[in-house]
Amino acid sequence: MKPELEKVHAVFLTETEEQLTSLEQDLLALEASPGPETLRAVFRTVHTLKGGAAVMGLSEAVELAHTLEDLLTRLEAGALVLHSGLGTLLLQSVDAMRELVGLRPVAEPDLRLPARDVHALLDSTVKAARPMAPPSGGGGMERVARESGSEQSEPSHARERTLRVGLDRLDRMLDITGEIAIARGRLTSMLVQAHRYTPQQLLEAHREADRLYLDLQELVMKVRMVPIGRTFQPFTRTVRDLSMATGKLVRLEVSGEDVEVDTTVAELIRDPLTHLVRNAMDHGLERPEVRQERGKDPTGTLALRAFHEAGTIVIQVAEDGAGLDRDRITARACERGLLGPDEQRSDADLFALIFEPGFSTAERITELSGRGVGMDVVKRNVESLRGTISVDTSPGQGTTFSLRLPLTLSIIEGFSVGVGEETYVIPLENVLECVELPLDERHPGRTGFINLRGEPLPYLRLREHFQLGGELPPRENIVVIGHGLGKAGITVDTLLGQGQTVIKPLGKLCQGLPGLAGSTLLGDGRVALILDVPALLQQALRAAQPAAAA
Repeated sequence: MKPELEKVHAVFLTETEEQLTSLEQDLLALEASPGPETLRAVFRTVHTLKGGAAVMGLSEAVELAHTLEDLLTRLEAGALVLHSGLGTLLLQSVDAMRELVGLRPVAEPDLRLPARDVHALLDSTVKAARPMAPPSGGGGMERVARESGSEQSEPSHARERTLRVGLDRLDRMLDITGEIAIARGRLTSMLVQAHRYTPQQLLEAHREADRLYLDLQELVMKVRMVPIGRTFQPFTRTVRDLSMATGKLVRLEVSGEDVEVDTTVAELIRDPLTHLVRNAMDHGLERPEVRQERGKDPTGTLALRAFHEAGTIVIQVAEDGAGLDRDRITARACERGLLGPDEQRSDADLFALIFEPGFSTAERITELSGRGVGMDVVKRNVESLRGTISVDTSPGQGTTFSLRLPLTLSIIEGFSVGVGEETYVIPLENVLECVELPLDERHPGRTGFINLRGEPLPYLRLREHFQLGGELPPRENIVVIGHGLGKAGITVDTLLGQGQTVIKPLGKLCQGLPGLAGSTLLGDGRVALILDVPALLQQALRAAQPAAAA
């Protein structure tokens, strides 16, 4: 494909993705509450899709859209009645259209039909409908088609790595850029004539320019923020499909759609949420007859919530099902050797085992879950976003999974430490405190223990962990780090203080190295590595277990 055609195709995919998402939401609304206005909105979107596909030469997509228009026309005329089966077929046609234009389908893989089969079902449904009387003066759908043909679609940009930004934010960024240019000119002029100004005046000019840079940085970060509601939106379809597949009655409640997160967080959190929703539908919520026997509403509730808490965003997946079975989890953990026969753990520690690879309490494997891989993926993906996940459950009342994530992945508050000639950065949110390593508790080796206010604290010596070599300094410091429910120490030579850190990805040679999450540039041009706190904490605690047993 020629470069100019690639750009046109990218614009087409962006527009089609938005139109298909809108079509899916309108179809769900039509199924829940049929009405002429919603039906016309559906027809208008289908007609626009057909026009775009025709321009790109996608004949199969054009034919599918045309057949879908015929079916919608019969729905409006009353020749067809909208029922759950027909609603499912209409939603499957959206996925078929996605397949034909080159987009990823949204429906559950087990419930998806090939585009050719969907088209055949649509065609047979149209032919089986009652004959229609010819419309007088042009039917409503024909009028909608004419209106749609006269409308101009909203311009958009390339599908990959794009973001819509409000003009008011761009105008503000332009204003600040102009103010920065003025501040730079003033500072340069003062430095050229430094003999005429006191050091305090020069410092004030620098601080003024620095304040403008920080304002611009904050505004750029806000530009990357998008409403989490866009991520929640596809789960309306997911819950509907899974309800029909499992025979369960489920009501989806969504709150906090306007909460904004970094666009990268919104993209990467979709898969973990999908696993949690599927798990809640299959394992958590009971069948209607079981709920009635337990005195519950036959229709279960699945809630997706988002809200801000202490500088982070919290996303919750909650259901009012049976809750986690502590006895079954304990038995399964003992079978897999994750728990000793007489070992007792708190609820939080015990329920954290469900995130272990291959762990599942399901009695049978279904198409939705039971293989013990989904929850492991959830934990790994959440931690890759520098987040944490916790479980709150009550027998017979339900379970809530809470994901705590940073608002942005580009800039963090970091705490810099020195080991030999190297500098490392620890995310400040994971730093609990700093203490000096007592001389009488210093021991050679990679790991060790100290007595921290009467409690044993395992620590990991970075010098040995990264094999930096060199002699131990006369004084070592321990940075106490925490993540989730775990706590450990990282032994370093010097404490350099905190500051904002711009995260840069690791090069190919360093990717996958345990204990490293990224890199950043220091003020003197050197590269500092950002530590992966969850990985280091896990290694420190794992190394501490044999020592504690001995």
